[in-house]
Amino acid sequence: MRSIFAGLFLAAIATAPAVAQDPAAGEKAFVVCRACHQIGPSAKNLVGPELNGVVGRKAGTVPGYTYSQANLHSGLTWDETTLETYLPSPQTIVKGTKMIFPGVKDPQKVKDIIAFLKQFGPDGQKVQ
Repeated sequence: MRSIFAGLFLAAIATAPAVAQDPAAGEKAFVVCRACHQIGPSAKNLVGPELNGVVGRKAGTVPGYTYSQANLHSGLTWDETTLETYLPSPQTIVKGTKMIFPGVKDPQKVKDIIAFLKQFGPDGQKVQ
């Protein structure tokens, strides 16, 4: 009987649709990022760099921001896959980063934050 239930459970998981990214939920989840980062038309560098156009941008390239050597030489490009691994544990992905944030542990919140970030072009205007 247990194996039947286990099989049904696994089948349900395998056929369940993936949860979509939600930019509105991402804006709410981004509140933990706002202490150090700004985004939008009037965004400025704070403790961390402004994040306009971050998705697709090479790490360490925001003008006027002083990056750690670790970030400058990471060779990363902030695509969705990289952000999905970085946001839960920044220090694990870029050892020596100045970013002391402990990370966003909820995978759905990470996806939602990325969806929120993707809305902003390099000039801070929404692209969608």
